[in-house]
Amino acid sequence: MADTLQFSLVSPERELYSGNVDQVDIPGTEGDLGIMPNHSPLMAAIRTGTITVTENGAETKFFVQGGFADVTPSGLTVLAERAVAMEALDKVDIEAQIAAVEASLPNLTGDAALAASQNLEGLRAVLSA
Repeated sequence: MADTLQFSLVSPERELYSGNVDQVDIPGTEGDLGIMPNHSPLMAAIRTGTITVTENGAETKFFVQGGFADVTPSGLTVLAERAVAMEALDKVDIEAQIAAVEASLPNLTGDAALAASQNLEGLRAVLSA
């Protein structure tokens, strides 16, 4: 049997996914991460985007906004500020969030502007998927 990675995706409301997987792709604030079995330990902040879970060749996708990914020798845990299965995503809500972020951008500077820009980029990408 091939190595697998124990993965858990948790939002404030509930655990959305738990199981042994082949790979998890995560939108990190410093760049995208591909986590596979025996990955080096790390902790990374998550930006708005899509987490892709690969298990036995099948992909499952989740929309996430914010949070942290924690890779340890025992597996990967993603603690997301918001997480929703892609098939349950409310596109009207995403469009409203895009409008709100676009309206706020001119008033932001520094790290706040960067975070808002990353959020906007992720929202647009998810909406167009």
